[in-house]
Amino acid sequence: MAAREPDPVRATLVAILQQLNRAESIHEGRSHDQSLTLAELERLLERFWAVERRRVAVPHALGLLARNGLVEARPEPSGGGRGRLSRYRITADGKAFLVEALRHSDRIA
Repeated sequence: MAAREPDPVRATLVAILQQLNRAESIHEGRSHDQSLTLAELERLLERFWAVERRRVAVPHALGLLARNGLVEARPEPSGGGRGRLSRYRITADGKAFLVEALRHSDRIA
């Protein structure tokens, strides 16, 4: 029985949440460092299978997470005049979704 490829959108959503959760955990207590910019996320995920195969664009996945309250965007204090950059941070709902997604992915079908 051939293994089915996971849903690329869902896999990318989980990968983004994992990176945001990791940033928060590593930099606990330093609020600015507990978030990532879109450019940082794109760099971290450039070799992720769904992004590398151009199945999912990180900005679209990040927007979906933000619209559903799993990620929050905050303006970068030093926007640099070329439009305001945002920093993204995982929310409590995002953490709950991530835990549930990881719990189900570890189960044997």
